[in-house]
Amino acid sequence: MRSPNALPAPHVSALLITPDVDSGTVTVRAVVTAAAPGARLRAAARPGDSVVAAGEGLAATVYTQTTDVEIEVNGLLTYDRAVLNLPAEAAQWNRRLYELADREAPVMPRASVRRESFGTLPGGRTIDGYTLTNPCGIEVRVLTYGAILQSIRVSDRGGRLDDVVLGYDSLAGYVRYSPYFGAVVGRYGNRIANGTFTLDGTAYRLATNNGRHHLHGGVAGFDKAVWTAQPFQRDGGVGVALGYTSPEGEEGSPGSLAVRVTYTLTDRNQLIVEYQASTDRPTPVNLTQHSYFNLAGTGTGDILGHELEINADRFTPVDATLIPTGVIAPVAGTPFDFRTSTPLGARIAQDDAQLRAGGGYDHNFVLNRAGPGLSFAARVYEPTTGRTLEIRTTEPGLQLYSGNFLDGTITGKEGHVYRRRFGFALETQHFPDSPNHPAFPSTILRPGAEYRSRTVFAFGVR
Repeated sequence: MRSPNALPAPHVSALLITPDVDSGTVTVRAVVTAAAPGARLRAAARPGDSVVAAGEGLAATVYTQTTDVEIEVNGLLTYDRAVLNLPAEAAQWNRRLYELADREAPVMPRASVRRESFGTLPGGRTIDGYTLTNPCGIEVRVLTYGAILQSIRVSDRGGRLDDVVLGYDSLAGYVRYSPYFGAVVGRYGNRIANGTFTLDGTAYRLATNNGRHHLHGGVAGFDKAVWTAQPFQRDGGVGVALGYTSPEGEEGSPGSLAVRVTYTLTDRNQLIVEYQASTDRPTPVNLTQHSYFNLAGTGTGDILGHELEINADRFTPVDATLIPTGVIAPVAGTPFDFRTSTPLGARIAQDDAQLRAGGGYDHNFVLNRAGPGLSFAARVYEPTTGRTLEIRTTEPGLQLYSGNFLDGTITGKEGHVYRRRFGFALETQHFPDSPNHPAFPSTILRPGAEYRSRTVFAFGVR
């Protein structure tokens, strides 16, 4: 057997080791994935436990059976047999590896939910933050103020964690002024023209907060509500379920609306957002999540180099005040064609009437759907870090907002100044101003029915 000190550093990171002390053999089952050289083994507590590798001891164990090693490709060792039964001599090196692990093994993160205070509102009410962590080390912090996603920390291709959503380090920033950073917006996400609509023959007037229009629930929408919270942990994920009851007449809306929003962080690096609502009177409902993403890291620069794909052949053009005209137009031949991956900034400066109206992208895309259930909506790739974001949703629409109204007057997390187009939003939704457009998918919820919507944000690297 070769001395392990003469062997190259291993590139394996996970396998199954089953020692048999009586026979002096070790069974190694399946090298799983690549990892940085020098990582140490987390010793199994009993034969057959899953362990994480490696170090030079594991290299010795693996390389003793040289006939079982075919080639190394892209950092992965490929074997010609699924199970390696190693000779007795290898067992002593495996024991050495276990001893090293006891001293040097890094503590791998476990799925967890942690609650802590995030501050106190001017009236004295305490706001909590719930930090969700998965075994891959992704961290998501959720606030009971506005159901806000205050931070999402994910790794780049080099393993470096960074926060990829804009926002504030303290509650005071969200209370003082926030352009809906990370919030759940409602009752009606997006705009309702002139703050008015007619339902079952009755005209309703809503609070207006975007010129003459109603935007994201009005002056005091769900983004400013205090939500109840119930953390949970189950197989495959951890999360928090948030609840809020919007009273009759809030911001001019009819009926009482009981809302539940559930955030689940899975072991597969997915953040699942589920919405449920019920009402005692007919009322429009259109809930969405309004995080501003920058996959390069919050405050690091603009998002124009992010490559975006949207699964939509059509979009809804708007007037000069960003209200849909009622037309559903093809994206082909326009700056709104993201059917193949394209940098966000590639066409944003074109002399186009729709881009002028929004100051960039602030438009609803009509998603291509084959039926009910989750469907692919969008994919984003940030080339400098390798981070990716894929979105699937049950919703018919997706609002792309390119951060056009960020103007350098907001100082956010870690003192970063948020300048124009330092973040983008991809808001899964029904269409803007649907209560005034009968041809659009309906947003009216009636007593006895339940509003349900689901969106999955999947993070990765390449």
